[in-house]
Amino acid sequence: MPLKSALSNRKVEMKINEQTLEFIEGIFESNDLNRLPEKYGGDRIFQAPIIGVAGGDDPIFKKYKDSEVVGPKHMTPQEMWLAGGLPDRDNLKARLRIVSIVFPYSNEIREEDKNVAEMPAEIYCVGRNFANAFKNKVLEQTVEFYKNKGFQAVGGMISPAFQLNFRDVGEPGFIYAVWSERHIAFAAGLGTFGLHEGLITEAGCNIRLGSVITDAPLEVTPRKSDDPYANCLHFAGEKCMKCVSRCAGNALSEDGHDKVKCYLWGQVVAREMEQRLGPLLKPHHRNIGGKDQKSYPVGCALCQFGVPCTSNNPLKNKRSND
Repeated sequence: MPLKSALSNRKVEMKINEQTLEFIEGIFESNDLNRLPEKYGGDRIFQAPIIGVAGGDDPIFKKYKDSEVVGPKHMTPQEMWLAGGLPDRDNLKARLRIVSIVFPYSNEIREEDKNVAEMPAEIYCVGRNFANAFKNKVLEQTVEFYKNKGFQAVGGMISPAFQLNFRDVGEPGFIYAVWSERHIAFAAGLGTFGLHEGLITEAGCNIRLGSVITDAPLEVTPRKSDDPYANCLHFAGEKCMKCVSRCAGNALSEDGHDKVKCYLWGQVVAREMEQRLGPLLKPHHRNIGGKDQKSYPVGCALCQFGVPCTSNNPLKNKRSND
């Protein structure tokens, strides 16, 4: 491709990236779903978003499936696209772009939750519960944004193909998604994992994630590191493990994250918060193993509050100085 043509294409890609971020920022600012109830101040649940873009032909997506980094039923972007009813095309994998969106919790929520020791703060649980409807709205409107520009798109977690699967049937906590938003965000260069298994982004680990697959010609954002733990102080040899001491369910240790203990502690938190918050909570439907299950998720995430990676990448400055 001639240099002039390549530069022109890159300008188009960068423009669409910028337009996408501006559009999503607008939803975060104006949509009422991104608001706490008045009882908890009525302020925003999430502060400004961050986006990253992965290429559909990135070999990392095959690795997620084949090496069971996630699981054998994890879908590639092409598979998710086709399962969403969108058309096959020549060179489809290379055409696809995956826009990963970081939803960072507000400083108000982060500040209140860092001071609790056993149960998460109510303001976080309400925000976590309300966040599901807002995340879905962002994905729906972003899909429409691309369609209005003449492209096609499908939202990851709102796709009819999205479901959760048991790694071992009957084992609580051993559930994985056919489309892991954490791993999609890693592929898009938005961060790396911590000892707590959360994704540590430039906005920290106390976040939610979502994604949209599109054939719009966005510019891919490269990963700063292929080391899956590059942003974690513990794996960088620093003395940290703050997340371990913050975990009230004893699900974290130097050896990593015990998913079963985490799941069981999450059930304790859910029962407590359902008693406290009652009808304020919104129901959420998930496809688990092919069956629709309704719940009132409130989360826990104590391991993500009051730790060095809550609201930033703790190794950013150190890495830039190296």
